[in-house]
Amino acid sequence: MSVKNSRLLDDTLLILTMAVLAGCGLIYEYLLSHYAGRVLGVMESTIYTMIGLMIVSMGLGAFAARKVRCAFNGFVYLELIIALLGASAILIIGGLIALTQLLPTIIADTFALPPDVLPKGGLFKQLHFLAFNSPYFFGVILGFFIGMEIPLIARIREQIHGQHLANNLGTIYGADYIGAGIGAAIWVLFLLTLDISKAAALTASLNLIAGSFFIFRYWHKLLWRKTFASLHVVFAFIILLLFNYGNQWLNQMNSLLYLDKVVHSQKTRYQQLTFTERHMGIHSTLAQKSILNFYLNGRLQFSSLDEHIYHDYLVAPVMAGSARNNNILIIGGGDGLALRDVLKYSPTHVTLIDLDNELIDIFQTPTKHLPLGLAKQIAQLNQGSLQDKRVNIKRADAFIAINDLLNAGQVFDAIIVDLPDPSHPDLNKLYSVNFYARLKQLLSGDGLIAIQSTSPYHAKNSFISIGKTLSAAHYVHVQQYHDNVPSFGEWGWTIAAKMGASPLTRLKKLDKLPIEHRWLNLASLKAAFAFPKGFYRDKEHIAINVLGSHTIYKLHQQAWQDQLGLIE
Repeated sequence: MSVKNSRLLDDTLLILTMAVLAGCGLIYEYLLSHYAGRVLGVMESTIYTMIGLMIVSMGLGAFAARKVRCAFNGFVYLELIIALLGASAILIIGGLIALTQLLPTIIADTFALPPDVLPKGGLFKQLHFLAFNSPYFFGVILGFFIGMEIPLIARIREQIHGQHLANNLGTIYGADYIGAGIGAAIWVLFLLTLDISKAAALTASLNLIAGSFFIFRYWHKLLWRKTFASLHVVFAFIILLLFNYGNQWLNQMNSLLYLDKVVHSQKTRYQQLTFTERHMGIHSTLAQKSILNFYLNGRLQFSSLDEHIYHDYLVAPVMAGSARNNNILIIGGGDGLALRDVLKYSPTHVTLIDLDNELIDIFQTPTKHLPLGLAKQIAQLNQGSLQDKRVNIKRADAFIAINDLLNAGQVFDAIIVDLPDPSHPDLNKLYSVNFYARLKQLLSGDGLIAIQSTSPYHAKNSFISIGKTLSAAHYVHVQQYHDNVPSFGEWGWTIAAKMGASPLTRLKKLDKLPIEHRWLNLASLKAAFAFPKGFYRDKEHIAINVLGSHTIYKLHQQAWQDQLGLIE
């Protein structure tokens, strides 16, 4: 091969390598921020913080690359380090968090301390804080090493050509930007559907392949050739182990984040699903009663112990107060529990809209997706509501899907909005004036709409803002009510009428609820509309949530930080 052809081949391979590594670097940013967001519970700010830290660290790494004497040897070392860190960082983070969660219990068991004096303050609190923020540390370290790649490849190109290349950095950065874009596409289209440890291992394998290519192509320019080759074989074996068993290990460590035993954990395209189980002892039936809890991204969504209280309050007022119950719309509620209670009112048709296709599949056909024991519990809880022939399930983003309903001229006798708390900016739009105004167009004139509205105790301003936002969408009567749900604490809901009498006035005209609920009766429901003295004193100073303002998201996040003294 001529020198010219050899240099052309080197150039092509180096540019392709840079593009691949740029994609890997971006994926590492997403992996760490994605996992950190699920651990810390603040996905949006975590992603921004992680990306910002890694970009700064990449700049520092680019400066540090000047200290590397041999670019060829340095690059092979670099890819080994990045591959190992990239594949194992999330497991190490999970291990650190698990250790800090478990340590107080180990000490308490060792010294026979009672449960109410677990050592959780002082040093233990600091260790807990450091462990939960360790994703940022690994983001900085990985960013630092990733930042060294561009300068080293630029130097290697010039050494191969034996001269300064006028457009060297432009070529390398062009490959870097294009590769990062391709990496983002791969993340969205493919890696999001994989377990996070598998995604990390696959990405790390590309770094290892890049290092292997350098060993093969530039064997004569390397010093410790056999050492490099041996390390690549060893690291390949480690990455293979992490690909096959990493998720199992990670789930075991993540189980320590929950008070109860994790019986199933699954990552969907949109969120992390976790089921936990707590055994409550032997009852007269000789069967062991167990409590099932369901979490999304580490946040409790329901507990089988008291979900009926929450759903009674969500469903009963809107169904009892509406003039008819023939055609019902449910936004969210992919677990089928609100739907279960709606079906007791014998509607003719129910439309349910939920974004997460995999979540719906789990609760619709649990025996196909869950261990048998857990599947039976789920089927018993939602009573197969998602398989009812009267139910039309739309697997879509409700913000967009309601446009199809409007275009089709649909009108609903009652609307129930059973969405997670506005703890993520993507959910904020579903608590906006725009969204509520469009739902109003779908509501019949004598119908009611009910909305789960977070905690009036822990997130008071967020709760009030939801009511004010609904009023801003021009509902004639907007009222709020609350009660205690043991698993959640004090909880609240908002109900509104498009026209006619107020929801509470309608309920007061009833002698009893149309159907018998497990927990709720008419007297306790009417009492739930009363709030403590001065509860709405600062109502005028609380903003409504217009589209793009993120008002309710910010109020919700600030409230929980203030209440708990930490970031969720």
